[in-house]
Amino acid sequence: MPNTLNPFELIARHWQPSAAFVRRAALATVVMAVIIVVTGGAVRLSQSGLGCSTWPKCTPDSLTPTAAMGINGLIEFGNRMLTYVLCGVVGLFIIAARARHPRRRSLTRLGWAQFWLVMSNAVIGGITVLTGLNPYIVSAHFLAATALLTVAVLTWQRASEGDEEPHGLVARPVRQLAWLLVATSGALTVIGTVVTGAGPHAGDAHKVHRIPVDWQEITQLHVDFVYIVIGLTVALWFTLRAVTAPAAPRRRVLELFVCLAAQGVIGYVQYFTGLPEFVIGVHMLGSTLVWICVLRVAMSLRDRGPLLEEEPGGPAPAGEHEAPGSQLAAASSR
Repeated sequence: MPNTLNPFELIARHWQPSAAFVRRAALATVVMAVIIVVTGGAVRLSQSGLGCSTWPKCTPDSLTPTAAMGINGLIEFGNRMLTYVLCGVVGLFIIAARARHPRRRSLTRLGWAQFWLVMSNAVIGGITVLTGLNPYIVSAHFLAATALLTVAVLTWQRASEGDEEPHGLVARPVRQLAWLLVATSGALTVIGTVVTGAGPHAGDAHKVHRIPVDWQEITQLHVDFVYIVIGLTVALWFTLRAVTAPAAPRRRVLELFVCLAAQGVIGYVQYFTGLPEFVIGVHMLGSTLVWICVLRVAMSLRDRGPLLEEEPGGPAPAGEHEAPGSQLAAASSR
């Protein structure tokens, strides 16, 4: 019985993307992950969280919004449609990584990890609507989007480096300081979701349940963590200079500091101007850029060797099937 090729193998026999194309596809997944976070925030800030009253349909009788639903229905439904665009971009990366020769399983695993994160977050988004914008589910929805962004950034980095075992470019205590910065920034993000869940922008014009904490106190805690992150960033920069670290990690830390400074200015503007929706939206964009910079700082402190840039020499060997359900843990370990 002849060996049947799966669709990915068939594509690999007829299309051999360059390493640069794979990197651009990986970067596109990062851009789309940022867009999905920002547009999700726009849904909440425009009070369109329940623009579609149910899920997976927009209304019990219609898959798409009706004229009677107005702009809120269009905004909510438009955000749902962006999920398909995101799936398309992630799918393009998976196909490109699978067709690239020599084949790198770490990239295809990371691609599939992104796909399943998109699918799981789509379900969480549906639960968010069905529970009437429960603030805890809304927070989980944002954190799942952040997890997607994290894997996308890791994928982008892995597409730009080799597959050697990672070795540190600086001493272990310095790398630990960088990971402390990552952990603190992650805590800052989690606290930010609590601020959102307790704050005045609930996502719908009608009364929506909020997280029962003092909004101003949790906001102050959020600000305190911002100062901690800034302090760790400054400390890491001076440490890297003291140990004569390579220029790339020091440049990444400076990029992070600039992003933090801009984000701090935006935060104070939104606080002293009464939380205008547009400024909050810019603040959400800034939060994604800060997180990207933090991850890039941590990953710049190790090296996996050069990426093989030569043009592909032939199709990937037949019979190598990539399991769509490869686990995120297996991807991150490479």
